[in-house]
Amino acid sequence: MKVSVNWVKWYSDIDLPPIDELVTKIGAQLGAVEEVIDIGAKYKGIVVAKVVSCEKHPNADKLNVCAIDDGGNTPDVNRDENGHIQVVCGAPNVREGLLVAWIPPNVVVPSTYDTSDPFTLEARELRGVVSNGMLASGKELVINEDHDGILEVDEDVAPGTPFAAVYGLDDYIIDIENKMFTHRPDCFGQLGVAREIAGILGQKFISPDWYLQSPKNTAEQAGELLPLEVRNEIPELVPRFMTVAMSGIEIKPSPLWLQSYLSRVGIRPINNVVDVTNYMMMLTAQPLHAYDYDKVKAIDSGDKAILVVRKPKSGEKLTLLNDKEIQPRDDAIMIASATRAIGLGGVMGGADTEVDENTKNIILECANFDMYSIRRTSMAHGLFTDAVTRFNKGQNALQNDRVIGKSMQMIAELAGGKIASEVSDENGEIHASAKIAVTPGFINARLGLDLGGIEISNLLKNVEFIFPQVGGDSKEASLEVTVPFWRTDIKIPEDIVEEVGRLYGYDKLPLKLPQRLMIPTQRNALLETKTRIRDILSGAGANEVLTYSFVHSNLLEKVGQNIELAFQINNALSPDLQYYRLSLTPSLLEKVHPNIKAGYSEFALFEIGRAHSIGEQDPYEPDIPKEVNALSFVYAAKNPGHGAAYFKAKHTLSHLLANFNVDHYVGFEPLKNADLYNNPWIEQMAALFEPERSAVLRDKEGMIWGVVGEYKANVRKNLKLPEYVAGFEIDPLLMFLHNKTLFQYQPLPRFPKVMQDITLKVPTELLHAELFRFVSDYLTKHKPNHVICNVASKDIYQKENDPAYKHVTFGITMASYEKTMRDEEVTTLLNGLADEAKQRLGATRV
Repeated sequence: MKVSVNWVKWYSDIDLPPIDELVTKIGAQLGAVEEVIDIGAKYKGIVVAKVVSCEKHPNADKLNVCAIDDGGNTPDVNRDENGHIQVVCGAPNVREGLLVAWIPPNVVVPSTYDTSDPFTLEARELRGVVSNGMLASGKELVINEDHDGILEVDEDVAPGTPFAAVYGLDDYIIDIENKMFTHRPDCFGQLGVAREIAGILGQKFISPDWYLQSPKNTAEQAGELLPLEVRNEIPELVPRFMTVAMSGIEIKPSPLWLQSYLSRVGIRPINNVVDVTNYMMMLTAQPLHAYDYDKVKAIDSGDKAILVVRKPKSGEKLTLLNDKEIQPRDDAIMIASATRAIGLGGVMGGADTEVDENTKNIILECANFDMYSIRRTSMAHGLFTDAVTRFNKGQNALQNDRVIGKSMQMIAELAGGKIASEVSDENGEIHASAKIAVTPGFINARLGLDLGGIEISNLLKNVEFIFPQVGGDSKEASLEVTVPFWRTDIKIPEDIVEEVGRLYGYDKLPLKLPQRLMIPTQRNALLETKTRIRDILSGAGANEVLTYSFVHSNLLEKVGQNIELAFQINNALSPDLQYYRLSLTPSLLEKVHPNIKAGYSEFALFEIGRAHSIGEQDPYEPDIPKEVNALSFVYAAKNPGHGAAYFKAKHTLSHLLANFNVDHYVGFEPLKNADLYNNPWIEQMAALFEPERSAVLRDKEGMIWGVVGEYKANVRKNLKLPEYVAGFEIDPLLMFLHNKTLFQYQPLPRFPKVMQDITLKVPTELLHAELFRFVSDYLTKHKPNHVICNVASKDIYQKENDPAYKHVTFGITMASYEKTMRDEEVTTLLNGLADEAKQRLGATRV
């Protein structure tokens, strides 16, 4: 946002500090300053001169030899006996008595000032006649694009007056970063920035009367009205659409003061009508647009001009002012006649109704558009105009009548326009200014200050907040604040706090640390658990991966999951990410083949994430889907290893459970016989596993924690997996909860431990998990209280000639807190175990 310091001064009587101090103040309390441009530097040495004589050049038909009067103010230049200076000029409009801008010798031409090769004038001969400098055109002075003649000074000033002083070009442009004003639409106008500068300087700002009050039409009424019909068919996207017809327009260049203010902030002057709309936009941040009334009327071949605000028709196209033809997006805002589109609302007008040198009557539009619609339209068509920059910040519709009223007055003054219709005001819902109640105590508690009600109200009054009454200077006296209509960012008491802090100065806030207790911060136990899982699995040689929470429908179909249970994404990031995943394992399996293809013959992957399925609601928030915490692990090898792949996955899972001290609380049972309790996550996750070669992990209370095993043949085929692949998926939250409940500190015994093995011959069909649970439960029940005991599986052996039985060996480790245990004590306990196993399981001790 380019801010003109002189423009700020024009609309306020505030005392501005030196430019360096002002820039520092703006950077600290308003927005980051990207650049400061000294406009006056490029006009240094240029003065207003009067042409006192103009005669034809003796050696050139198109040149004139002029004598100019500079008031005698320019040093080191050749003068005649009358003190006049000779300048050769080829402009067709040069004449005696004309006030012009003279660039003396040794002065840089402004249009070349910022270039890599600035052009400095000198006294030189032109066809035998010496010319001291030049009489400049508007283009050379960077005022407009006119290079056909010299610029004619239209102010009554004395010769010798510095040119920059005549038009306020002894100015600085402060370029403030646009993103600092994303929530401040008013600051995209010079008026809004002027108000804020006054506020941060602690001075009171008063907006012009025409901006604060309902407009009074001061323009002359036309004798004959111009019929105008206006319809707003989409008030939800266009909250306000104001128009008026004006007749008797004389199109001509704008006054130089207006052109100079536009050009210095980067707007190209075009003609008096268009310049007024641009001037008001740069002043108030409210874009306007002018249509040629007669062109609009001619489109429909009717007896009146018609403007309709609507959405595009199917296949409709529009040629814009930049000659670009577009087919508007389906939900764009269109300004149209009765039969076809003539403008892209809030973005750019159409070429067919452009105001040009032949225009006699106009329709002036001042509207408010939905900021999100404008932003989408701008992005869809690659159109980034000054109007878009302002409309997509959310302008307030309450300023429209004020801006169009002032614009009508300026067009009447500068183009001779007369009001030729009623001011049409087609509107939807317009929100009134917000009113917020807040106390000084509320503000002080958040800023660490001790401001009274009067001091706070004065800070806010400086930027035109309204206080009907300040209830004393008590810290708890209520302040009833009426927010100015242009401050669309102020909605809640905290916004008032922020505004007071900014205007007071954040650099003045006390540098005092808040009081706090010395109690250590409580760590997030679930995050700590996940970190611990990562450490354990990484230490076991696995690699963590992070995959998208969304998957393609093809992946769900390949692994046999029910796609109807998956949430579909309406605005998917890509066609490959259409559905929420039902479990994590498919995402990991999808990465196995690419890694094997890349040359990794053996590896393990794991991921900690979440899964979702339709039909499961969060128990605490029934309106949102339930999220299942999941840990998935996959082991894969290109070449089969020793033993089944199942045992690789189970070994890793057992290692993880043991590290969380919950291995004795859970057991494994075949998947083929398991009741999954209609749990969608368990069912969809188990759908990948081969029931004959997989197991569910179930705790002593009967709750299923997950599944471990090898994958179905069709899953391996569809995903191009090697034969030697297995994995597991469990809910890590259960592991965390039970670890927290079951795990207690247990000191190590001081006495030596005793280790013995026991081998039991049992029927082949007896599950290892059932046998292990039996051994563990027996020893826990029958050991002395002062003894700790640990059971570990050591070996499973089956003779080829005896397939009905298998030999299972367990390692038993015992230690006492009271004495050194003897082998005889352990043997007695194991003998009892063997007798009980024979009686209950048909086992014999080997």
